[in-house]
Amino acid sequence: MLSPEILAKYDQPVPRYTSYPTAPHFTEDVDAATHARWLAEIPSSESLSLYIHIPFCDTMCWFCGCHTKIVNRYEPITTYLDHMTVEVERVAETLGKRHRASHVHWGGGTPTSLAPADILRLSGSLHAHFDFDEKSEFAVEIDPRGVGDDTIAALGKAGVTRASLGVQDFSPKVQQAVNRIQPFDETKRVIDGLRGVGIAEINVDLMYGLPHQGTDEVLATAEKVLQLEPARLALFGYAHVPWMKVHQKMIDEDALPGTEDRWKQAGAARTFLEDHGFVTIGLDHFARDDDPMAVALKAGTLHRNFQGYTTDRADTLVGFGASSISSLPQGYVQNFPQLNLYRRALDEGRLPTARGVELSGDDRLRRALIERLMCDLEIDLGEICGEHGMTPDVLAGARPKLEKLAADGLIELDGDHLTVTPDGRLLVRCVGAAFDAYFEVAEGKHSKAV
Repeated sequence: MLSPEILAKYDQPVPRYTSYPTAPHFTEDVDAATHARWLAEIPSSESLSLYIHIPFCDTMCWFCGCHTKIVNRYEPITTYLDHMTVEVERVAETLGKRHRASHVHWGGGTPTSLAPADILRLSGSLHAHFDFDEKSEFAVEIDPRGVGDDTIAALGKAGVTRASLGVQDFSPKVQQAVNRIQPFDETKRVIDGLRGVGIAEINVDLMYGLPHQGTDEVLATAEKVLQLEPARLALFGYAHVPWMKVHQKMIDEDALPGTEDRWKQAGAARTFLEDHGFVTIGLDHFARDDDPMAVALKAGTLHRNFQGYTTDRADTLVGFGASSISSLPQGYVQNFPQLNLYRRALDEGRLPTARGVELSGDDRLRRALIERLMCDLEIDLGEICGEHGMTPDVLAGARPKLEKLAADGLIELDGDHLTVTPDGRLLVRCVGAAFDAYFEVAEGKHSKAV
């Protein structure tokens, strides 16, 4: 374990690097006209990854960091879905060519807040404008609380192949502290139902660093989760950012574990899962040894996008819905997070584009370095620079930072070859920041590293 002094030194706000440049550096210089031009330039032969954002929940989990809205009536969801189907049609028209969908991911919020008929309506809209085949993956995030058999049946009929269920922690005390009461039996009922309709690939999301959570609670939850036989697990550190997410002020800060305790929780869970047959993937994912994600890790073909680690190899991700971000060959584009602005743009016949960034050659190099680092935990600077027609000299500014990281035990440096140490894995975001030309340590933009 790293010393308390080293942990404190690196437990600073730092990006999660699901994109580069990161979202705080997007600007309004990229507008709807730019977005439309970029879409039209995508070759018809290119497969696309599609992301659908459903920003609604019926209760607020106090740990949540997502763009979501609490609704007590279904009418706002119906109105939103009306606009989203318009957006799907408009994007398809702007593309100008029919594309294959290699991967579809519904996130939120709570995608299963959609009524069963609307699950089929939305999936039907996607199938009407994009091509799917037997290799296409269709993943949906699920809050199992209150999910009925009719919703499960609709997910199966829609063609969902993978479900990702939020668990966080099964301790009643922890659940009470974050306003998410979710018994184990209810979670198991939903997973059994999903498997019953042919959705065999199950992911489970866990968290460490929650209020009243200790190593014992984390391990007890991990042990229970193994009874559900998931193919993949994610173990996210709770990001306490009440200046960004006001509802997090409901959490008792005195009940939150400190940096050293969070480190111990993450390490104990990783050891437990590895001892039970899971392969550690990058920063915070785990997969069975024969799972496609573990296979991609070994093959060096693992990727990282806004949904985290993925086996999807599509170079283009098209986002639909409020706040969603598209990753296009030319750069990144984000939709309006505000529902009224999202709807207004579509009502006025425009793409609901709020901002974005066009990638420079330097951005592409640094993005490749950071992605490979986040996925493989080692990189050859000379090799990656060569692939981008550059030499490692362009990264001279990063060298002093890398030498400090090496001196503190987070990485090993051998010429241009960099390897993250076992102790450095949990702080790999800090290593990535050494290559981030935009990065400045500042409260209010990012969650802390540990």
